[in-house]
Amino acid sequence: MKNEKALVVFSGGQDSTTCLFWAKKQFKEVEAVTFNYNQRHKLEIDVAEQIAKELDVRHHLLDMSLLNQLAPNALTRDDIAIEHKEGELPSTFVPGRNLLFLTFASVLAKQIGAKHIVTGVCETDFSGYPDCRDVFVKSCNVTINLAMDDQFVIHTPLMWIDKAETWKLADELSALEYVRDKTLTCYNGIIADGCGECPACRLRKKGLDEYISAKGGEAS
Repeated sequence: MKNEKALVVFSGGQDSTTCLFWAKKQFKEVEAVTFNYNQRHKLEIDVAEQIAKELDVRHHLLDMSLLNQLAPNALTRDDIAIEHKEGELPSTFVPGRNLLFLTFASVLAKQIGAKHIVTGVCETDFSGYPDCRDVFVKSCNVTINLAMDDQFVIHTPLMWIDKAETWKLADELSALEYVRDKTLTCYNGIIADGCGECPACRLRKKGLDEYISAKGGEAS
């Protein structure tokens, strides 16, 4: 696939940055797209722009502020607590987010001549988000191709691996330290290892600890 072009849905977090490194290995040309939906931390956009610049990847920023208006939740409102009650979707779930992201990404992909779209969604550590499931992505891929009369391929390199395996993939791509130090995963807006308390930080740290332990020492 080195002779083809890919567009990475990019937030500047651990997963999408790992996917960006993966895409750069897989495709001859890679661009990235970040969506501004008035998310809880604008720093996320700054981080995405900086990483794209450092990795020499053309970066697109699309206005999706309507999503903030339609779907108030803990990722779009400072006054909504980050919580996950048993039997309920997490308060960080943004209804329709990945559906809209993949749809708009495909429109952009058509404009820039990219047939491949890469996203970091994962069913293994998906926290119950329905739009991170493999069945959703495959359905969305079919719908996008029918709607646009084209043949896009949506790639999900993290779909069936957990956080420890995601760290392993980053290490295999010679990007573990970069991902650890440069990305923003924390719901409280702290770069790198984050606050250590929010669900995203706990999941990230648990995966890193498991990977380092399995590797038998410090991360390379």
